[in-house]
Amino acid sequence: MPIAAKGFRTEVQEILDVLGAAPERETLVHQGRRITAGELRDLVYRLAWALRVEGLRRGDTVTLLSGNLPQTLAVRYAASLLGCRVSHLYNNLPSAAQAEAVRDGKTRVLIVDPRCTEQAKSIAERVRLETVLTLGPAPIGADLLEMAADYPAVSVPSQAQPQDVRTISYSGGRRVQGVCHTYEQIRQFGPWMPTESQGAPRLLVCTTLAHTAGPLADSILRVGGCVVLMEGFDAVAVLDVIEREVITDLFLPPSLLYQLMGHPQAKRADTSHLRRLLYGGCPASPARIADALRQFGPVLVQLYGQREAGIISVLDTDSHDLHRSERLRSAGQALPGVEVTIRDASGRDLPAGERGEICVRSTGLMQGYWQQPELTAEVLRDGWLRTGDLGCLDSEGYLTVVGRSDVIATGAGPVLRCDVENLLTCHPRIQDSAVFGVRDAHGSELVHAAVVPLADSGIDENELRAMVRERLGVSHEPTRIEFRDILPLTDAGTADRELLRLQSEELG
Repeated sequence: MPIAAKGFRTEVQEILDVLGAAPERETLVHQGRRITAGELRDLVYRLAWALRVEGLRRGDTVTLLSGNLPQTLAVRYAASLLGCRVSHLYNNLPSAAQAEAVRDGKTRVLIVDPRCTEQAKSIAERVRLETVLTLGPAPIGADLLEMAADYPAVSVPSQAQPQDVRTISYSGGRRVQGVCHTYEQIRQFGPWMPTESQGAPRLLVCTTLAHTAGPLADSILRVGGCVVLMEGFDAVAVLDVIEREVITDLFLPPSLLYQLMGHPQAKRADTSHLRRLLYGGCPASPARIADALRQFGPVLVQLYGQREAGIISVLDTDSHDLHRSERLRSAGQALPGVEVTIRDASGRDLPAGERGEICVRSTGLMQGYWQQPELTAEVLRDGWLRTGDLGCLDSEGYLTVVGRSDVIATGAGPVLRCDVENLLTCHPRIQDSAVFGVRDAHGSELVHAAVVPLADSGIDENELRAMVRERLGVSHEPTRIEFRDILPLTDAGTADRELLRLQSEELG
């Protein structure tokens, strides 16, 4: 068995070192169960030995189909000790897309949460699975936890090499493309997390570990903190856990942040222990962020990043200034070691204030798209990543992200979805919105919108359409505005515009 490069230690080894330094410390909380650092470390080692005996080796791909279980974190760390590639599927992806990710990633072992058994069976109908293991009793595969119980909780030497692929991350979209990062990159570049001076942090995870919450949980455990796991977002439950578990850190996409702050219980809940209420994943409404700042205090932190690049910029708590509204429109300044420039369609760098494509260079850029060299060459050019996002930089280096560079191609000309969304969401009686294109019989797209009004707002479609028409012009006016109690969300917590489009087409 080969050993890792001399002197190289993965982030998982560092996490295990921290767990071993204080084995009695509470480190995970899940559905009332409290797990110590020693218990988590021992489980990781037992799982690693079980997977090794099962035949898993460095360079094999392990794919996870699992919710927010303590075992999910443990098995991810165990596979990393063996030098494997790890892919964690979004649970809400269609089975066909999940199966394609399993096939594309050359999955050696599929590890399944028993609650995802039916999804696993559907995947098995579409692609041949070499080995299926489960995190508990299930009518498919062997019980990995039962297997692991027979092995000793003794250290497993890491097999990972710095340039080995550590993660293959598949997006929540319909197009399968795996983003690859190496063990060295994950160790050096992990998610942004400030140094602590107020005691160990306590992170609440209420979004999927397959997305931003996963790396954030790794960072918290790496600095000796505790992670509280919830299976999903519910505003009342989240507020209750924040108070009961003395939560210091919480990440939410903007749509969920709006739901949290809009719930009546939010004004009564004790959120005084929050140090950071992190948000990101898509552009946020400055008006809603100002409301959140008044409600929760100076704890807001915006993260802007991509799977391909990691965290690019941060708008920290000090920059969330109600007296500087332009700051609330920005995504902050680039992290140390990250270069950001704005370029036009020809690749020319644009001066401050001009809008163009956001391009990024850093050591944290992806190695490439898994088995897609042509797409990799298209997106990565001369060490720079073309993010596909539109934005601009000001004279102080603050980056404003206005949205994806995709447009709604109406018969009257191109319409930037983000321009209409920003206007709708800034309306004082609208909590959230999503704008999308629906094709007409002539192949052009019509602007459609779905909005979530505040309770008893009394607002109607004609009023909103008139506002858009007056502010942005006739070409931007939505043909249809649908009122909803809540927007459908992807596993990443962003509005599922593809689903909204399909539902709108069905309505005719």
